[in-house]
Amino acid sequence: MSRKFSYIIIIILIFGCAPGKNLTSTVGEIPEMRTKQILKKHIKQHAKFNTLQSKLKIELFQNSKAQSNNVTLRMERGKTIWINAFLNMIRVKITPDRVQMYNKIDKTYFDGDFSLIKELLGFDLDFSNLENLLLGDTFFKHKSSSLKQVKDYSGYTLKPHKLDPGLNVLYKINPFYFKMNTQEISHFKEEINLKVKYEDFQEINQQLIPSKITITINEKQNNTLIKLNLKSVSLNQSIRFPFKLPKAYKPLNF
Repeated sequence: MSRKFSYIIIIILIFGCAPGKNLTSTVGEIPEMRTKQILKKHIKQHAKFNTLQSKLKIELFQNSKAQSNNVTLRMERGKTIWINAFLNMIRVKITPDRVQMYNKIDKTYFDGDFSLIKELLGFDLDFSNLENLLLGDTFFKHKSSSLKQVKDYSGYTLKPHKLDPGLNVLYKINPFYFKMNTQEISHFKEEINLKVKYEDFQEINQQLIPSKITITINEKQNNTLIKLNLKSVSLNQSIRFPFKLPKAYKPLNF
């Protein structure tokens, strides 16, 4: 497994989330709604909490390779995303203006801005974007006037009126509880597609948070599939985010 792919895995781990009572599948006639109404209902479902801690089982598949790992995820809403992986061998701390990471296995570290995220995933994603991915909300903030509906009998599909010359964004919102079914970003020039499918949501402290997520990354000739399954979770408890860059480690260069 290449070093770059290993770090992509670590960054993707932040997309995991929380367990609890399974959200009952809802079926029925899908009412017609204006884009403004759909977006308003989706925003109303944004999760509200101070802290989250969970243990995740991650299954990774690339071509003929597969592996499974358990990690610890801690999060302070709007401030910090912290990951401890592989028996304390890899640790990541992400804040709104900084990305830090170290790897005890190969004695390397990174301490910089979100250029690392762009290098690894191929997209300009900031802290807010990553939180939205984590919680099943739209990648980016939109005004309802900037989105249009695409005909879809299974739910509400939205996309921007004006497409970025090199970037395409697509949202599929569940018509019954208004969280994401799927969302994806495609970069035409770089031939990269990132698709996040929310397999299930669970209700925790009256909040709807993803419980099973499938992430697909297609980059030219490389295809990666990541499955996230939560083992345990706690909300709004006092938690710490220990992180100290080791001395004498080599900086990561991309």
